[in-house]
Amino acid sequence: MNIHEHQAKALLKTYGLPVADGVAIFTPHEAEAAALELPGPLYVVKSQIHAGGRGKGKFKELPADAKGGVRLAKSAAEVAANAKEMLGNTLVTKQTGPAGKQVNRLYIEDGADIARELYCSLLVDRSTGRVSFVVSTEGGMDIEAVAHDTPEKIIAVDIDPTVGVSAKDVAEIVAALQLDGSAAEDAKSVFPALYKAFVETDMSLLEVNPLIVMANGHLRVLDAKVSFDNNASFRHAELAPLRDLTEEDAKEIEASKFDLAYVALDGNIGCMVNGAGLAMATMDIIKLYGAEPANFLDVGGGASKEKVTAAFKIITADPAVKGILVNIFGGIMRCDIIAEGVIAAVKEVGLKVPLVVRLEGTNVKEGKAILNSSGLDVISADDLDDAAQKIVAAVKTR
Repeated sequence: MNIHEHQAKALLKTYGLPVADGVAIFTPHEAEAAALELPGPLYVVKSQIHAGGRGKGKFKELPADAKGGVRLAKSAAEVAANAKEMLGNTLVTKQTGPAGKQVNRLYIEDGADIARELYCSLLVDRSTGRVSFVVSTEGGMDIEAVAHDTPEKIIAVDIDPTVGVSAKDVAEIVAALQLDGSAAEDAKSVFPALYKAFVETDMSLLEVNPLIVMANGHLRVLDAKVSFDNNASFRHAELAPLRDLTEEDAKEIEASKFDLAYVALDGNIGCMVNGAGLAMATMDIIKLYGAEPANFLDVGGGASKEKVTAAFKIITADPAVKGILVNIFGGIMRCDIIAEGVIAAVKEVGLKVPLVVRLEGTNVKEGKAILNSSGLDVISADDLDDAAQKIVAAVKTR
């Protein structure tokens, strides 16, 4: 689960982290009053969407030379003018794709006198099985570009979970970020607090970009991006109200109701597969034959007929889908259950696009017999390669 910047900062503030004062607003008429609550005289008006690159983004409804999704203002009246222009409009960034995201809330924050911009994130390093700090002196920039062009500027520090952030770890991070004076002193509390917040709330990502050194020499969290591990949500009922459904794909929301692993993509071939690895391979082979998957959808190893039906309905509800590939290897999952779920869904919503089905494994003969006797216009495939070629060809001839 992702949350907004203002929510992330409010959470980090409870852990004692240095965060500027700010107020979230949802309507233009709240803007001026929000600014007047802050010290000023410089304010930052920030679009709150679940995407990066907001400062360089462009609003669809505004002229090309209009300011982006993060703006500076020098008076409460200027804050209000910016809020009126930004709220309700669609912001397009590198991470939103061309469709963009509608800005439904803003964060009015007190300005900061910045001396240096740094990068800091925490994530789980799968190779070590530990939480790792990833830091760089190149904050405020595209960290992917830094990693590609100057990887030596990115330093990772793994944290021993039995010890936590030690003085040695802090010293290593301080050296990597070239901190001294007040900033180095602040680091002794800032980095342990970041780690504590990450672990205690089961985050999967905590990114502070930039972490700044202010003109007075102290550290401040200037921006914060937080994602929580959905598998740990049962432990954190207090975080559930932070979820903003308007920022999520409607199909992904529906899939979550049935415990389906679903991610919407930009292609036109819908995929229903069991097993994450097989789902990735299915998407790869679709791309190999010159098409693009419309989704990642893993129905899991032991899905019921109802779950399969729901998955198929979610795929067919996507207007971008021009063909569907069902690729099932029956281990725990039985092929006849898949076949029954597909038939039930088609009877309910209809079938207006080509459907290719590849079944293999447990009860494969029964599954194929069910499909063959259903009267559906199903294209059968012998293996994954055959299935991918058939669905790509079927979509291209439409």
